[in-house]
Parts: sequence; C-alpha cells; structure tokens
Amino acid sequence: MRVLIVNTSEKAGGAAVAANRLMDALNNNGIKAKMLVRDKVTDDITVVGLPRSFRMQWNFLWERWCIFCRLHFSKKNLFALDIANAGYDITSLPEFKEADIIHLHWVNQGMLSLKTIRKIISSGKPVVWTMHDIWPASSICHLTLGCHHYNNGCGNCKYLPGNGGKNDLSAKIWKKKQKVYNSGALSFVTCSRWLAAEARLSGLLAGHRIETIPNPIDTHVYCPQDKLESRLRTQLPKDKRIILFIAQRATNPYKGMDYLIEACRLMAEQHPEMRENTCVAILGGHSEEFEGKLSFPIVSLGYVSDDKRIADIYNAADVFVLPSLSENLPNTIMEAMACGVPSVGFKVGGIPEMIDHQKNGYVANYRDARDLAAGIHWVLEEADRENLKKACLQKVMHNYSQHAVALKYVEVYNQAMAFKNYRI
Repeated sequence: MRVLIVNTSEKAGGAAVAANRLMDALNNNGIKAKMLVRDKVTDDITVVGLPRSFRMQWNFLWERWCIFCRLHFSKKNLFALDIANAGYDITSLPEFKEADIIHLHWVNQGMLSLKTIRKIISSGKPVVWTMHDIWPASSICHLTLGCHHYNNGCGNCKYLPGNGGKNDLSAKIWKKKQKVYNSGALSFVTCSRWLAAEARLSGLLAGHRIETIPNPIDTHVYCPQDKLESRLRTQLPKDKRIILFIAQRATNPYKGMDYLIEACRLMAEQHPEMRENTCVAILGGHSEEFEGKLSFPIVSLGYVSDDKRIADIYNAADVFVLPSLSENLPNTIMEAMACGVPSVGFKVGGIPEMIDHQKNGYVANYRDARDLAAGIHWVLEEADRENLKKACLQKVMHNYSQHAVALKYVEVYNQAMAFKNYRI
C-alpha cells in the first residue's frame, strides 16, 4: 500500500508536525508513505515539494487578496478564513499517480482549491482527509469558538462585515463544498472526539464516514531525560521551578497568553515566595514581547524547530501550560506528557481527552484565570510529582504511540479501498 500525505507545509504548524509524524509511523510499520507539500524546507527524500513557480505564489496572494477585500481591507481575521478559490493541480504529478491512497491534511492558503479537491475525489483513488480544524466541515472558518452557523450553510459568518443575503460568501462556499464532497467517496478522520462531534453537526459531512484517531508521537525523541542535564543544555535556570508556555507565535491571542499573565499575577499575590523561585519559559516566535509583562521572570527562547532541543526544553520544565481558547488535539500537550511533564489547560476542545484531571495534569474551567492559577500551583506544590510523571507516560504509550496510531490508519485505508472497489 502506497500513501501520499498532502499538507501545505512540511514543518510549520501543528498539522505539519502531525503529518510528518504520521508519515514516519506508517513507514516504520510497513506502509510506504510520502508527503507532498508546497513549502519544503528539508532534504528529506520522503517529502516532495511542489515545483516552484510564480503561479504557486499567485494562488496564495490571490486568495488572500479576495478575503482582504471582503474584510473591507482589514488585516484582522485575514488568516482565520479560507475560500480555496486557487490552488495547485496535483493529479498530474507522478507521486499522485503511483499512490493507492490520497491522504489530505491541512491544504489551505493556496495549496489546493475546491476545484482541485473535486478532481482528486473524482480520480477514483480512495481519499482520506484528516481534519486539524473545522474548515473541512465548515464553509470558510478554521475556528468556530462556539459558533455553529456552518451546520446547514446558513452563512452570516461573524468575521465578514456586511455578510448575508444574496452575496453571502460563506453560504456560497458552503454550497460549492457540498457539490465537491458529493462527487465521490470521502473518509474523514478527526484527531479528537470533540472535533468529531463538531464535524457531525455539519450538513457538509452528512453520509461521509468520520473516524477519530489521535496524532502519533515518536517516544524515542520525546522521552524523559535528566532534568538538571536538560537545563544545562538549554541554559534554563537550575534553581527555579519552570512554567513552560509554547506556541508557534506566542502573541497569537487564541493561545491564551493573557490568561497565563493573569494566572501568574494571582499566584504571585497569593504565594509571594513564588516570585523568587519560579520563572516562565516561553518558546515561540515573538516571545521577547512579553518581557516585563508577567509577575515572574521570563526566559524568552524564541522559535525552535529542532525536535531534540524542544524535548530538552520540555524535560527542563516542571509544568507545561496551554491556556488556549480553541484546540483540537494539541501536539504540545502530547510532547510534554511523553517527556513525563504534567500539563495544565482549559476545558476546551480535545484538551480534556488528553489531560486526566488531577491524574496526569489539571483541567481548568474555560477562560478562568483563577482556576488556571490553582492548577499550576497544584502541579508545582501539591501533587505527587512521580505519580504525575508515571500517569503521563502511561497515557502516551497506550494512546499515542506510533504503532497504535499506524494500525488504526491502516484499518481506515483498507476500508476506504474496499468501499472504492465495492462502488466499482
């Protein structure tokens, strides 16, 4: 069986990380897998980059320009939406022709257009689509944040000023997607049960198979290491408790840094001794912008892409905090747990599926900085650290190992191929 994994980026973003890990998991378990990307940044021979051309850049720019106009030339929410009106035709590529399964992941921002997706589905090859956000089940949005206008294509997207009536863009895209999805068989996979439940609310996916399979992780890379040695390698403080925050862009408001800032203020007020023995390490782009904004000293680590160094950073930490306002099944929590580091996050999306409350971490009430502070303090001061570590490692081995995830995907692939043959 030959699988072609399609994703916009090779490395940037959580979907790219998950797609890479799945490719490795499949190859390590007897399945021939390749990855096709628009943005190739390594010399990995199992990853194929699209031919560089002006048209590729034009696809991205044209789509952004169309959305920019609809937003009345405002940059706000410019990347919260995708209309897939331009993309690259991958069906003529040799990698596509030789594949038995086409496995789509995050294919936005000029990678694939709706027209191209329809051509892929109509090719006769079984198509599996792993959802990393709600976009495949919505009209144009990547995050719902409690909005369910996407359920039946009624439109009125809250991001678009003046949207509605005959010129409702979200309703138009919803109808186009409906025609695309009805052109052939599609199997959808969500990484969390929460996203599966959200996807099943959408009329777009009615009649299509929806499975839930978590992302895999390489436990040979993300594994427990000596904390002191990890701190020496990463140059993090040896004599402080370290609260770790990670985001590709630390200033992304949906990652909830404002709540961590408030939680730190509350902890500093309630437990003044923490000002001296606690610091916050921030990994991600623009992390330096938070200098002086937290009640504890911060260590700005910037953007890091090397997995071994990231694993060292996790191992140097005492607790990982992800106060996101919307999440599917965050790789960061999985990485922290694989290193034996407990996590604290809000009760939203797939986070409660990963963190077993007060067993391997702490699930705080949504948007509740006071409860977030209580959770961080519980991990640092009240919980049994060794029991937390053991529970983290057990959760990862039972649910997120490469072998377990690869077997689940092979089953989905076999079912997709059997259904294709049945239709023929």
